[in-house]
Amino acid sequence: MKALLLTAESQLELTDVPEPELGDDAVLIRVAACGICGSDVHGYDGSTGRRIPPLVMGHEAAGVVQQVGPAVTDVKPGDRVTFDSTVYCGECGYCRAGRVNLCDNRQVLGVSCGEYRRHGAFAEFVTVPAHIVYQLPESFPFEQAALIEAVSVAVHAVDLAPPKPGQTAVVVGAGMIGLLIVQSLRAAGCEQVVAVDVDDDRLALAKQFGASHGVNSKTTDAAAEILKLTGGVGADLALEAVGMTATVRLAVACVAKGANVVLVGNLSPDVELPLQAVVTRELRVQGSCASAGEYPKAIGLMATGAIDVAPLISAVAALDQGPEWFERLHRREAGLMKVVLTP
Repeated sequence: MKALLLTAESQLELTDVPEPELGDDAVLIRVAACGICGSDVHGYDGSTGRRIPPLVMGHEAAGVVQQVGPAVTDVKPGDRVTFDSTVYCGECGYCRAGRVNLCDNRQVLGVSCGEYRRHGAFAEFVTVPAHIVYQLPESFPFEQAALIEAVSVAVHAVDLAPPKPGQTAVVVGAGMIGLLIVQSLRAAGCEQVVAVDVDDDRLALAKQFGASHGVNSKTTDAAAEILKLTGGVGADLALEAVGMTATVRLAVACVAKGANVVLVGNLSPDVELPLQAVVTRELRVQGSCASAGEYPKAIGLMATGAIDVAPLISAVAALDQGPEWFERLHRREAGLMKVVLTP
């Protein structure tokens, strides 16, 4: 089968690779669409150490069931499906508690990090365990289904500290996940959502998606502006979707005493935390990792239009154009958000 293979740092080749083997409890899926994640771009240049060549990347995908293993009963050939990016065991203590994103044996599709190598979906076919497969409505476009994984990440983050009626939430970072968090907050009933970013175009998108205010932290004292918007008290909830010291500090600075701060972004492996502010203001700092069973909820929100991903798709391209699009994303070309490849 054809696949987009990472053969070396910053080098992708469309080449022939063996079709993946099908286990008893696995599903072989003909990939219809696979999104390029920011983590793929960082893995492409070798900066994360989690995409060690040779590797077929890609974990945001959807397609049609081609074949199922003999133990599979929930899906059948011809079904339109998507699948979780996390391959969890279902047997460890975390899985039994429903916290599958923390599985002791967790693997991620399209990742090779030294501990394991799991080829992903930038290919004609991919195999995944049946228990991470979810059926799609017939009318659901595959290109949009490729963003379900990202939507589930945003939904999970909001579910960790759900807003109450009348509360104000701040979303620091209006990139892909931040914009989906804005929509998830609105879907959860949050009345006032303040988006913070350094890009006015992204802030305009945030307002299109339901943010009540957009604050450019490059030209405005964002924390002071949010205090003004909240009568000097601060926001009830902040979700940080970047992962840098400056943005984590801002998330802490803009909330009220006793508030929740959910850290979603992980651009930097280490950041400086304003510990005294967290302690003396008794803030609850919560990490958010991937998702834990929110796929059906994400599909439902997208199917009803409560979350709209169409404006986030910058381009849909054939698999053989993947190297060009990876390079354009790596250069951080202005205006590019999500690129979806179609094997």
